[in-house]
Amino acid sequence: MRLKLVSSILIGCLLLAGCRSSGPDEVLTIGSRPLPQASAVATVSQQQAPVPLSDVTSSIVPPAAVETNQPHQDALAWAGPIPGGAPLAASTMPSTTIPASTMPTSTMTAGMPMPNEWPVAMLTPVVPPLPQDLQETPRQKSGNAGRSRIYSHRFKDAKPINFGKTKPRDYPVHGVDVSRWQGEIDWAKLRSQGANFVYIKATDGGDHLDPMFKKNWKRSNEAGIKRGAYHFFYWCRTAGEQADWFIRNVPRDPDALPPVIDVEYNGESSCKRRLSPEKVREKMQVFMDKLERHYGQRPVIYTAPDFYKDNLRNAFLDYPFWLRAVAQHPSKVYPGRKWIFWQYSGSGLSHGVKEKIDLNVFHGSEEQWHRWSGRGAS
Repeated sequence: MRLKLVSSILIGCLLLAGCRSSGPDEVLTIGSRPLPQASAVATVSQQQAPVPLSDVTSSIVPPAAVETNQPHQDALAWAGPIPGGAPLAASTMPSTTIPASTMPTSTMTAGMPMPNEWPVAMLTPVVPPLPQDLQETPRQKSGNAGRSRIYSHRFKDAKPINFGKTKPRDYPVHGVDVSRWQGEIDWAKLRSQGANFVYIKATDGGDHLDPMFKKNWKRSNEAGIKRGAYHFFYWCRTAGEQADWFIRNVPRDPDALPPVIDVEYNGESSCKRRLSPEKVREKMQVFMDKLERHYGQRPVIYTAPDFYKDNLRNAFLDYPFWLRAVAQHPSKVYPGRKWIFWQYSGSGLSHGVKEKIDLNVFHGSEEQWHRWSGRGAS
């Protein structure tokens, strides 16, 4: 009994001695892997603490800015030019706006949708259109062909007249009219002196052609002068014959000024007939109607004070008039009559012409001249 008790005490002491020699770290085990010490647990917790979502998403680079083989500037092309930087090349600009239906499917990564793949169209560079203020207008493309330069007049007058308050020089667009009596003309020089337009004598009656008409018609055009042709009306020939004669000799040029019918008394003419005002207007109407149908422009009526007073007052109100008034302003010589041209001198002097020349002005501004002279023409 006592021997068994002693044996039990000895075995217990041996067991207790073995437990103390192992130490506390060896006792606290879970399976085969020991638990870390308290200091080690704290270190792991600090390393694996969850990062705030805002920090994660702010560090994600958008797909357009992901570094590729292209320079970084190309990668930012979706958003336009870099502020403060050089302009982007045309090849870096986006091609088209992508409809929502063609956007790629997305997955969520750290709270931000990321496309699985980007459409090929978004990566295709195209040349963008020019800004609106740099694009050519139809008028620029056409080269403004109908708007020739306006030259200030440098004409002199052998018999200068004081026209009072409103003078010929107050009008910006000057021109001349010519016939065989001016002889050979240096058209380029005449234009530089202020001949922005010219009316050229073409025909008389039903069988006379001015011998300088064809040359003047061709060379004035080569010099860039806006040109037109006029017909001296004979009262001893039918209006139809005279219209046919004019049409036969004057080309139908869409850039030309409207044709002119010159109606006046001419003491040097072999035709001495004096028709009634009604007959005068009737013959004029036949002639003008025929020319308007052929050339597509309403003719201009040129006249002088005495003929106008006898035949044309209050007549042809819807026709443009070219009035001769070499001593007073047209408003005093032709009261109430609207006019488009004023012939203010028959004794003009100019470089480019040896003889005296008729001088004229257009009744309007430069802009009005371009509009009027370009109707149905340039």
